[in-house]
Amino acid sequence: MTYLSAVTLLWAFSFSLIGVYLAGQVDAWFSALTRIALAGLVFLPLLRLKNLNPKLAMQLMTVGAFQLGLMYCFYYQSFLYLSVPEVLLFTVLTPIYVTLLYDLGNKQFQLKYLLSAVLAVFGAITIKYQGINEGFLIGFVIVQGANLSFAIGQVAYKRLIETQTAPLKQSSVFALFYLGAAIVALPMFLIFGDMTKLPATNTQWQVLIYLGIVASGLAYFLWNKGAVLVTSGTLAVMNNALVPLGLVVNLIIWNRDVDIARLILGGLIIAFSVWVCTRTSKQV
Repeated sequence: MTYLSAVTLLWAFSFSLIGVYLAGQVDAWFSALTRIALAGLVFLPLLRLKNLNPKLAMQLMTVGAFQLGLMYCFYYQSFLYLSVPEVLLFTVLTPIYVTLLYDLGNKQFQLKYLLSAVLAVFGAITIKYQGINEGFLIGFVIVQGANLSFAIGQVAYKRLIETQTAPLKQSSVFALFYLGAAIVALPMFLIFGDMTKLPATNTQWQVLIYLGIVASGLAYFLWNKGAVLVTSGTLAVMNNALVPLGLVVNLIIWNRDVDIARLILGGLIIAFSVWVCTRTSKQV
């Protein structure tokens, strides 16, 4: 819990930093690739390939491709359609995906997950009831792509480390996680990136460097390390701990223009959907 709690505090600022200083100003594909590259450089000096099983190396790269590479591809695009509070609120479906993936791994299915998803969609519509448009719906779907990718990566990493029979120093192989993410992010930037929208101010570069080294480098390592130490139920719930913190940071520090009453009502509905999902979830 200590690792997950510390990362939650770090990530609470990331949403607003992206929404205020990068979204719509700096190319999203460049931002994602830069964060991954900087994070990878942090762990590259620690990489130890001696006696590393090639299969394990490929598995770590695959985890990184989903949890960070593919997730960032969705995540950064969502800010082009949604406000920071909306992106934050729509991430609350992640615990549903985490618990659902664990159930699928155990060859189970529970109807409550479908009910939870329907309730969450209703909560999202409540937030934007008077302003539903194609862009908002696209943004909602994009965030779910990010949520699902993040959930797949978390579950896969947790299971991968837990099944290792020999002791494994995670920091000595974590650079492979970022290599897998880069394999996804680099071609996406080369194909879709806009070279005319690179960072133009010192502030934008400083934000990217912070997000890359701290929020993507240190934080993702600690989050995954913490995920291995807790139950799947705790991991699912901790995925939502940053939502209220992120909202507080955004509304108090940056004071974004938002319908507070509608935001609270929709947020409560979404929170209820998560409660329906987790109230009887099996702890693994």
